[in-house]
Amino acid sequence: MTIHVQPTGIVARASADAASPEPQSMAVPGVHFSDFDLRDEIVDALRDVGITTPFPIQAMTLPVALAGRDIIGQAKTGTGKTLGFGLPLLNGVIAPGEEGWEKLSHPGKPQALVVVPTRELALQVAGDLEAASRRRNLRIVKVFGGRAYEPQVEALKVGAEVVVGTPGRMIDLIRHKVLDLSRVRTVVLDEADEMLDLGFLPDVEKLLARTPATRHTMLFSATMPGPVVALARRYMSQPTHIRAADPHDTMKTVASVTQVVYRAHALNKMEMLARILQARGRGLTMVFARTKRTVASVAEDLAHRGFAVAAIHGDLGQGAREQALRAFRNGKVDVLVATDVAARGIDVEDVTHVINYQCPEDEKIYLHRVGRTGRAGSGGTAVTFVDWDDTPRWSLINKALGFGNAEPVETYHTSAHLFSDLDIPEGVTGRLPRGDRTRAGLEAEELEDVEGDQRGRRARGARGGSDDGGRRRRPRRRTRGGRGTDTSGS
Repeated sequence: MTIHVQPTGIVARASADAASPEPQSMAVPGVHFSDFDLRDEIVDALRDVGITTPFPIQAMTLPVALAGRDIIGQAKTGTGKTLGFGLPLLNGVIAPGEEGWEKLSHPGKPQALVVVPTRELALQVAGDLEAASRRRNLRIVKVFGGRAYEPQVEALKVGAEVVVGTPGRMIDLIRHKVLDLSRVRTVVLDEADEMLDLGFLPDVEKLLARTPATRHTMLFSATMPGPVVALARRYMSQPTHIRAADPHDTMKTVASVTQVVYRAHALNKMEMLARILQARGRGLTMVFARTKRTVASVAEDLAHRGFAVAAIHGDLGQGAREQALRAFRNGKVDVLVATDVAARGIDVEDVTHVINYQCPEDEKIYLHRVGRTGRAGSGGTAVTFVDWDDTPRWSLINKALGFGNAEPVETYHTSAHLFSDLDIPEGVTGRLPRGDRTRAGLEAEELEDVEGDQRGRRARGARGGSDDGGRRRRPRRRTRGGRGTDTSGS
């Protein structure tokens, strides 16, 4: 008797214990934020938003950081490290009207600095800090490129206790004598490995040189390449290395994410994607591509197929990018197509699926992309398309992450295992049925002119991912011998 085994693209299944619908499933049992030496206002502000118990990286970081010791924190993306450094930072800052404010030698000068690699991460970190300080009169100022310069200058002149931003804009503000770091007590370097990849470490060193040598420094990074280790040795004082990991989790990726890999033909990827987006239980979904042109093309095609989609990539102004992210967070669109610029710093709840439409360049980018789902203990699914040209690239990723699947199963939109692997209903087509088109869409989200000019207005192209700045394309008119020809039927 011949037994036929159906192929599968699943390379890692989510742990049944790791994937839980409870939002605090990763929390440390029996431990509460009120157990730590945190200000009552901070504990109460967290309780206001339903956060009472810490995740492992937070529980491990808080006692050391609150004691004023330098920290190197290493944890997988999506494990809650922002509050791990954010709460000690906020705890040591004195806000206007609080005890000790009048004794400050230069009140209104920044007391804490958070350096991050991207605008999106700056927004996310600042948002978390604002939530945790909502019961205090604390001023948190965000500084990064892509936004108008003047409002950031004005905010710093008025006064700021905490500054969150990217290295380049901070250096500019220092050169213009607007940002003074001489009174900074705490410095946080978040996603240090990404800053290394983007070439920001020289700027980070310039920033550190502007702060007092007695500062409290915390460095967080998913990986610890040599230059990051060298930076830590040079600018930190006997740091404590904290590694938050589940001893039962031997994967380098988050255990709550089911990971699926398919060898896909370039001309069939869109058909596969359209069917995956109709899988049972799919919530918010991020689709990643390597190039701006591919992001634009995929978003435009999905829009034509009836999906509520937005796109973010480097050619869009900051206003357009923020419009797309707000629409995604608010559920007005449920598909966000992005280049890797968005893989860091986007912390959106209920992202159930991540789809690598184009194979990542290496395992680090793979981990960053996949880390957008399975956050805070929730379950998730990551699907990667490997084109024939991507085979060498995938082989290296597969080896680095230990998947044991150097040759992904060849898959098409008609393959039975595609439907069974991802719980796609039989009979779905490449278009979303009209009855399922219930999202408001990107146009329902207001576009803000955050840059003080017209650049952000190209967001109009984000709905369909157009790369033409949102301008309406004129229909092309063929000519033959100088005479026009009718192409309406072509």
